[in-house]
Amino acid sequence: MAQDPRRENEVKEEESALKTAADPDKLEEIIKRDAKLGRQITGFWYYLTAALGVAMVLFYLYNAGWRPVPSQYHRGIYVLITYVLVFLTYPMWRGSPGHRPSIPDILLAGTSAFVVGYWILEFESLNYRMGMETQLDFYVSLVGVIISLEVCRRVLGLSLTLVGVTFLAYCYFGPYMPDIIAHRGFSVERIVNHVYLKQEGVFGIMADVLVTYVILFIFFGAFLKKSGAGKFFLDLPLALVGKSTGGPAKVAVVASGFFGSVSGSAIANTVSTGAFTIPLMKKAGFRPHVAGAIEPAASTGGMFMPPIMGAGGFLMAEMTGTPYVQIMKMAIFPAFIYFLAVFVMVHFEAKRHGLVGSGDGKEGPGALQILKKEWFMSLPLVIIVAMMLIGYSPGFAAVLATLSCVGVSWLTREYRMGPRQIFEALQEGAKNTLVIGATVGVIGIIVGVIALTGIGLRFSDIIFGLSGGNLPLAILLIGFASLLLGMGVPVTAAYLIIAVLAVPAMSAMLAQHHFQMSFGELEVALPYAATWTLLASHMVVYWFSQSSNISPPVCVAAYAAAAIAGSDPWKTGWNAFNFSKMLFLGPFLFAYSPAFLLSGTGLEIFMAYSTILLGTVIFSALSMGYFLCPTNMVEWVAGALGAILLMFPHIVFDTIGIELHIFVVDAIAVSLFALVYLMQKYRIKKNPKLLLPLHLRT
Repeated sequence: MAQDPRRENEVKEEESALKTAADPDKLEEIIKRDAKLGRQITGFWYYLTAALGVAMVLFYLYNAGWRPVPSQYHRGIYVLITYVLVFLTYPMWRGSPGHRPSIPDILLAGTSAFVVGYWILEFESLNYRMGMETQLDFYVSLVGVIISLEVCRRVLGLSLTLVGVTFLAYCYFGPYMPDIIAHRGFSVERIVNHVYLKQEGVFGIMADVLVTYVILFIFFGAFLKKSGAGKFFLDLPLALVGKSTGGPAKVAVVASGFFGSVSGSAIANTVSTGAFTIPLMKKAGFRPHVAGAIEPAASTGGMFMPPIMGAGGFLMAEMTGTPYVQIMKMAIFPAFIYFLAVFVMVHFEAKRHGLVGSGDGKEGPGALQILKKEWFMSLPLVIIVAMMLIGYSPGFAAVLATLSCVGVSWLTREYRMGPRQIFEALQEGAKNTLVIGATVGVIGIIVGVIALTGIGLRFSDIIFGLSGGNLPLAILLIGFASLLLGMGVPVTAAYLIIAVLAVPAMSAMLAQHHFQMSFGELEVALPYAATWTLLASHMVVYWFSQSSNISPPVCVAAYAAAAIAGSDPWKTGWNAFNFSKMLFLGPFLFAYSPAFLLSGTGLEIFMAYSTILLGTVIFSALSMGYFLCPTNMVEWVAGALGAILLMFPHIVFDTIGIELHIFVVDAIAVSLFALVYLMQKYRIKKNPKLLLPLHLRT
């Protein structure tokens, strides 16, 4: 039988991509580039950087676990060591890495140590003479700002650096800007003193959150990896779902949930789990670009999976004044919904193509056997969650969980951590903080400029104006802004920038939509409702900010997965976008369903969770165009309407001016779903070939 020419072309394309992208050297090069690794230095400089890195880790573990230090040392030492390590380990130009820092690198490292050290040592004096800074203060600030921009450029490239430069230019040229964003303008001296010396700039919220929470969890992740827990996080999902329909892809989803709960990077999650799951998916019959897409789609969910939620959850806690443990509780169900959506999409993708389990014919250990044999590997994660739930600070919980990794490792001969392994984990932990640490200066510059110029309030006016007060349109505008900014800015930085600019407008619109009050009135009348609107607004922005991991043309996590899969990066990116559709639906749930974030009575929360769960399953199935068999247009429309009614009760009926009780709306939605089921059963009875995999239908 002649093969379909389109399928032949597809196979040739994938084979060609496989020969180039799956080349081991090229794969390593792409992964290193995505991981933003610096030069591999040797000799004296290796020992110096290793000592600095280990000292940083030990200092912050001691600071969080035993004795806190004053604010200037708490923030300043991390910035100082990060800047010095960046200049010593990241070359000035990507094409000339070498194995030792150059003379300019050494001079810049020394200069950065001086300007940051000056801020630390002069901290109290600077507070006394605020507004009457000396000429030396100005020169130190000017050099500090330039140093911060160069650190960012070396590690993250020009995109975020140019965003920082643009904000500085806006601050200076304010009088010449369009009226809607114009301001009186500020002198160079006022600008650099504000963004460098004050605690709302370079040493502001980003630095504070990083040293208080984020880097401690990065250290924990490095120790967890070294302890061998990664094997448990792969073995258990493989035993649970590996042999089911589309099993290897479901393993990728479940394993990414485990890894994502302790990882602060979607790319790191993609690379670490994808190295195992992507070849497994291809072996089971998934096309390379689909296998490469599923992994980053699942890994992106790790950025809002408790207990860590990347760095965003900690920033959210700091900006909203909400205990992190409360944010963690609120985020659990939305994160579960995201992973459920990807899981269901994977299931129906496998059903459509007739793909089963791993198919290797080997009978591996069952889930109960793995739990019985390796259960202790989950102890560090259990400790960190339990300690936060009973009231300990996230930092202290991270310290004890990090120490527990060493103890757990001694329960297995293969991963036992001695002095060498502990030293390697300390080094890896320090190195893993450099990428996010490189954003501290530029993010501080951006936040400082926003505070100085008042552009945040003007941005709120712009959102109100463009949306005309329409909440769905405002949400879409924020989503577009997040995607646009995320094309050149790390997701955590994109979240913080958009949050500072857009959350006030979103909070006001939610207060008006749900409570017919301004946000200020709501804070006085119903403080709990004001808290919900603020957190819901932050969640809208935070979920949207993750889109650059999987949305073309950037989709950095998808490109890393394409390298492992040997697939076309563009096709992989669009397929990752397809499997991540819940990322763009979730923000609307935050805005329209207070119970989604645990706001309301127990019955209201239970009802909302139940309907959203069912709506997610229907939405995920329909988005893949398959349920019992491929869906036709009538079935798709009926199912889509049912899913909308389940996840967004009243919206359709409110739009057409009809008021119905929530139970009536749910009954209509379930009836529509039942109708789709019956229609598909009838079609299958008439044409059994509809149950055949796609490639066998003629």
